[in-house]
Amino acid sequence: MRALAIVLVFMNHYLLFVSDGGAFGFWGEIGWTGVDLFFALSGYLIGNQIFAALRSAHGFSLPRFYARRFLRTLPNFYVVLALYYLWPAFRGDSALLPLWKFLTFTQNINLTPGTAFSHAWSLCVEEQFYVLLPAVALLIAACRKSLLWAWLAVAASFIVGMLLRAYLWEEYVHVPRGGLGYYKYIYYASWCRFDELVAGVALALLKNYHPAAWARLTSHGNRTLLAGMAGTALMFYVFLTDHYGYWVTVFGYPALAASFALLLVAALSPASLLYRVRVPGAASLALWSYAIYLLHKQLCIVLRPVLQDLGYGPDSLPAMLVMIILSIATGWLLYSVVETPFMRWRARYVPANHA
Repeated sequence: MRALAIVLVFMNHYLLFVSDGGAFGFWGEIGWTGVDLFFALSGYLIGNQIFAALRSAHGFSLPRFYARRFLRTLPNFYVVLALYYLWPAFRGDSALLPLWKFLTFTQNINLTPGTAFSHAWSLCVEEQFYVLLPAVALLIAACRKSLLWAWLAVAASFIVGMLLRAYLWEEYVHVPRGGLGYYKYIYYASWCRFDELVAGVALALLKNYHPAAWARLTSHGNRTLLAGMAGTALMFYVFLTDHYGYWVTVFGYPALAASFALLLVAALSPASLLYRVRVPGAASLALWSYAIYLLHKQLCIVLRPVLQDLGYGPDSLPAMLVMIILSIATGWLLYSVVETPFMRWRARYVPANHA
């Protein structure tokens, strides 16, 4: 699923920033949902780490959690950020925001589309979520009837997210086809996207604290897979038909996250086809996906005129293959040279919470 997410994002970015026409067709148009899939996956993975640690004999260490998260995400990010600031040819003519916005992971707040390294907005959302979620989890765990409060917090996240999108749409969008206000105040805004991560957290909560219900849910993997596929197909159609509409903006994102959550349940269900099927290369692509995400967009933008001068337009098969291969290769290089040493250092000196 992580490999699918990066493939979707690549196709959408290629269509928007590189292609002369309709590269990748339908999948290019809907590929932005790969970020939403990343959100659902991250919510589950991080939630599962926190809840499993809270239930373990060793308990949950907040400093250890933050150290492991930052060692996982910051080294790659800082290297790519340095490319944008120290190598002007890499960023091209795009305006670059002040460095402090990237260092504090607030670049996504009131972000204007088209600036350099704009796709780091989703990393900002996730980093903010990584900081908030464990603190909230510890606060709830300290309360009596903490499980009830945890589910109330999940429900409140969805309700607040929908209310905020409704208000911001009326305040800043209120036009038939989106516009700057939609992206600046809704699409990039953390408070309008947190509920998608919470969908994954809800699955982790169910798995760790309601084992009987989780067992029943995962015992029907193929049914869940069909439901997730149907829900995803429906949401793809809805977003393609009226992406910037009021009702789609308010309800569409949590509905899309719920559909992805069903696919995630199917992927975790031993009886499911999604659990059993192994796609060659998907595991490696998933492993390198973070590094690929950081580099691929600007790399393809830089390569476009070079290939054009060689007689290969951006929508030609040779150009697309070259950009795909180099995006994967540079992602692998960043993963190998930067991410892997830090992950080894983390494994040695910062053990997991449940260890």
